[in-house]
Amino acid sequence: MNSTDSRRGTAQPPRSVPRAGLVGCSAFLAGFVVSLLALFFVVRGSQSWPDSFFTSWLRRTTHTDMSQPTVVDRIQKLQRLETVVYTMDKIVTGEKQSSILPDFLAADRLLLLVHGEVIAGIDFQTLKASDVQISGKKARVRLPHAEVLVTRLDSGKTRVYSRQTGLLVPTDPNLESQVRVEAEQELRRSALADGILQKAQENARSTITSLVQSMGFEEIQFE
Repeated sequence: MNSTDSRRGTAQPPRSVPRAGLVGCSAFLAGFVVSLLALFFVVRGSQSWPDSFFTSWLRRTTHTDMSQPTVVDRIQKLQRLETVVYTMDKIVTGEKQSSILPDFLAADRLLLLVHGEVIAGIDFQTLKASDVQISGKKARVRLPHAEVLVTRLDSGKTRVYSRQTGLLVPTDPNLESQVRVEAEQELRRSALADGILQKAQENARSTITSLVQSMGFEEIQFE
């Protein structure tokens, strides 16, 4: 009985934390605090640094290829550049007459209300390498001549206004097609008379000027 009581009353010695563990933990905390303080002072100090000092190592430079082949390629990629659209509404007349009989007996007359458009521009696929000269930040460009690219009638807005056929002849099924062809030719003539090609050339120059300037050139001349 006494031996049993003696074992129960024996006190266990307290466990001790290894000294090396305490030192390592303290060093980690100290280093973390020092790092935070250093970061704080760097950020505060950077607010008074000149922008050139603080951002010089972050600045990125943009390189633009200003070589002659690159400029030619960029312009050629415009392909068929449409710069002017000319629209017209007009009544076009077409008729067939007899050299012997009067019109009310043998004539076939048609009035066509036409709505169409002419598109002018430049085909830059014809641009040659020799048409572009580069000297430093100056570019000299010889543009191809403006031309009429498209002439077309709007079928949805083009219609027969009136049709008169003589008493002795049938309606000519080809007359309307012939009048449409004549209407396209008249549309083209009107657009040319109004200076559509000159306007197309001017607009093309503006487009090329913006394109070449975006590549870094400061002066653009046209021939």
